Amino acid sequence: MSCQKETSLDKKGRVKVTILYPNSDGTTFDMDYYSNKHMPMVADLMGEALKGLRIDTGISGRTPDDPIPYLAIGYLYFDSLEAYQEAFAPVAEKIVTDIPNYTNTRPIIQISEIVQ
Repeated sequence: MSCQKETSLDKKGRVKVTILYPNSDGTTFDMDYYSNKHMPMVADLMGEALKGLRIDTGISGRTPDDPIPYLAIGYLYFDSLEAYQEAFAPVAEKIVTDIPNYTNTRPIIQISEIVQ
């Protein structure tokens, strides 16, 4: 299954859920599990409400010598806040309980509306 459902995810007015995985001493992150198991599971659970997703992996801080501030960042796109809330609520426990399978850091979530 392709997790990409549209080519233009950053449409004005769309809601973007950003999941940031902070880096610190002793943190671990399994990108293979995250990108090949966790996020496809999230896409399946969210169904048609999810318009697409993206994944970033950290490679550097502000300068090449700075540590990465985030191990990974995930993005989920929805047409509205209500669409996200309705899709997430019934599957939240299943998604959250999978987190220890790929990381030992606690994700930071930000929900934004795309302005431009």
